[in-house]
Amino acid sequence: MNSYLIRNVSVLGAAPTDLLIRDGVVAETGTSLSAPDATVIDADGLVALPGLVDLHTHLREPGREDAETVETGSRAAALGGYTAVCAMANTSPVADTAGVVEQVWRLGREAGLVDVQPIGAVTVGLAGERLAELGAMAESAARVRIFSDDGHCVADPRLMRRALEYVKAFDGIIAQHAEEPRLTEGAQMHEGEVSTRLGLTGWPAVAEEAIIARDVLLAEHVGSRLHICHVSTAGSVEVLRHAKARGVRVTAEVTPHHLLLTDALVSGRSELASPKLANNWSPGGAYDPVFKVNPPLRTATDIAALRAAVVDGVIDIVATDHAPHAVEDKECEWAYARPGMLGLETALSIALDVLGPQWDLIAERMSRTPARIAGLTEHGHDPAPGAPATLTLVDPAVRRVIEPAELASRSRNTPYARMTLPGRIVATFLRGEATVLDGKVVK
Repeated sequence: MNSYLIRNVSVLGAAPTDLLIRDGVVAETGTSLSAPDATVIDADGLVALPGLVDLHTHLREPGREDAETVETGSRAAALGGYTAVCAMANTSPVADTAGVVEQVWRLGREAGLVDVQPIGAVTVGLAGERLAELGAMAESAARVRIFSDDGHCVADPRLMRRALEYVKAFDGIIAQHAEEPRLTEGAQMHEGEVSTRLGLTGWPAVAEEAIIARDVLLAEHVGSRLHICHVSTAGSVEVLRHAKARGVRVTAEVTPHHLLLTDALVSGRSELASPKLANNWSPGGAYDPVFKVNPPLRTATDIAALRAAVVDGVIDIVATDHAPHAVEDKECEWAYARPGMLGLETALSIALDVLGPQWDLIAERMSRTPARIAGLTEHGHDPAPGAPATLTLVDPAVRRVIEPAELASRSRNTPYARMTLPGRIVATFLRGEATVLDGKVVK
């Protein structure tokens, strides 16, 4: 195993120090360390963070390898500073059996760039009719602990209650895609002023809020763990705030794009929640399918509430919902385009824009808390003597222009094309082994 001496790095924004990585752990910290056998990395001006953990990634394999594979998604994750990702179940075949989740888990181990933790489906085929093999997936080699029909809501309250009761036996989690389907039939974007003007069927905020309200009550009744995927409305924040005050075992995530992009982009207006990022950038025009996502982009008022909730902890984590799509599924008419955006290689940059250099808060929302929710005990540790050497080095001074063709993902559906974003991942380490050095994947 290689040894590395990282010189003059700022751990979570603190005074510069040296880190010696040896035998998979941070062996020593201090100034003027010496290790003749170690590879020296000059980290002057860089910040060290615990390796990022994404609780919501779509890797598409098996079944849609034209859009992404476990290997290409792992490369994108490592370049984004991630050391672990949780792979959603909406593959083909669906990850609703022990065999499929073990396949995804083994593909992640073979790629060797990040730890790939499969998420199992709640229902067979994501159909919402009967529970999948939750126990078998939990006992498989993949040790699944989070289950989600993401992309589909578990709309039947009886089935949702049964799922919450079932996973309680092994302290599992049901991660809900909160969308009342009868309120979103035919929906194309957020229901509001922009959808009315464009003549597109709206996706009302209450469709999300109603399911969250129902499910926190179910989770409270059962005493089980509930996680809410991609929260997108101000009303949802208030429902979650109330539930947490009552002691409900609920956690929630928000995506980077729901912290920055507004529904006005669908009309071609370059309206972002960050004016400084909007400078010298313009979207591709009205009805650009790259901005089609589920849940949809919301209003500036919603974004302000989401940003505040990330800071005060009502929203526990930032998760990418990295959703790669093949060209034919995105570069088409708006009505036929698949919803979803890339996110792994740009998430930390958006977090820097939203939170500024609050490195401890970034580590909490993007590493420690998602690792704790997912039960990934080897992740989420601050770089310190004896801790696993699973960390990332970021240069906060760099501003980079996002070029879709340069991304590691097999797909190109990034909403940040030609946008100048802050920060650059310089290096990523997984249990002491470099996966990224000088901004390039090592393997």
